Amino acid sequence: MIRWLRSMATVLALGTLLSGCASTISSNVIAFHEWPADMPQRTFAFRRTPDQDASLEYRGYEDMVRNELSRLGYIPDTGPKDGSALVVTLSYDVRAAQLIVIEPYYDPFWYGPGYYPGWGWRHGGFYDPFWGPPMRQTAYPVYSRRLHVLIMRRSDGKPLYEVEVTSEGGTASLPVAMPYMVRSAFTDFPGQNGVMHTVKLKMQ
Repeated sequence: MIRWLRSMATVLALGTLLSGCASTISSNVIAFHEWPADMPQRTFAFRRTPDQDASLEYRGYEDMVRNELSRLGYIPDTGPKDGSALVVTLSYDVRAAQLIVIEPYYDPFWYGPGYYPGWGWRHGGFYDPFWGPPMRQTAYPVYSRRLHVLIMRRSDGKPLYEVEVTSEGGTASLPVAMPYMVRSAFTDFPGQNGVMHTVKLKMQ
């Protein structure tokens, strides 16, 4: 019975993970910063790798970061020369893994399997008062999506804000999760230094 209860708890947790909570995206966020209390020059520009410069997907995510910084009062530098006070870089990836879950196995040829109070589990015409149904292992795909943003001072290259956001789910699709991960990266900016916290955002 204890074994069955543990397996059911695991299955419920797995269902939440694979569904992504259906209406919310949960992200783990940790930021390290030495952000000045007063930033007189508030212009910023992005620094791209050649591969990023040729990627439309990257440019879409860059626009999301640009919008968040603009919302915080920082100004994109659109001039032909690199004259911004701040330099921003970002990277992202998706890593695949498997989650092994031990869960109850129900034989479709058994008639009316289930737990009956006072009797126990029914197995093909008899009741087992001590154990639940037979167990099996199932592998589920799990994807870890990561976003890394670094903001540096252009004059001397000093890092001022570095944040990493991770989000797990049953899909590898970054376009779905990235808007919420970017927002999570700048929630309570610059926030507490070196403290991991979880940000949950409603999906729209």
